[in-house]
Amino acid sequence: MTTPMRFEVNTIDDLDAVSMQIAELTASYSIFCFYGKVGAGKTTLIKKICSQLDVIDTISSPTYPIINEYATRNNTIVNHIDLYRLSTIDEVLQIGIEEYLDNGNLCFIEWPDNFESLLPTNHIKIFIRKLDTNNRSIEIYNSADANKSF
Repeated sequence: MTTPMRFEVNTIDDLDAVSMQIAELTASYSIFCFYGKVGAGKTTLIKKICSQLDVIDTISSPTYPIINEYATRNNTIVNHIDLYRLSTIDEVLQIGIEEYLDNGNLCFIEWPDNFESLLPTNHIKIFIRKLDTNNRSIEIYNSADANKSF
């Protein structure tokens, strides 16, 4: 992916097209980082992506457990990681982040902002900007293509 993908999302149903595009990227990428302020819709988008990937487990925010693991109908694993409550590299290393990044499973990471130095060089960055109560702007980049942040 050399050019970013951009989406305007006005309803929850608009996330279907976004989640389908991201699910297609899982054929080539395993690490997906989600950026956005609190309430932007990171977990909601991840739930939609997991639905596209035929996850059979219940998807929930891993803010308190930090890591949730989901199984799919194809016997693959999706790791959903939320780094919001962690503040140092040492804390992130203590949860075994390197093992999750290297094990080949899909890895969806919320709040990676302070820990990008631990990420592999080739991953997908997904930026969600809340425009108002119902509207979002979503941009998807290959990490090699942009060093974008909000």
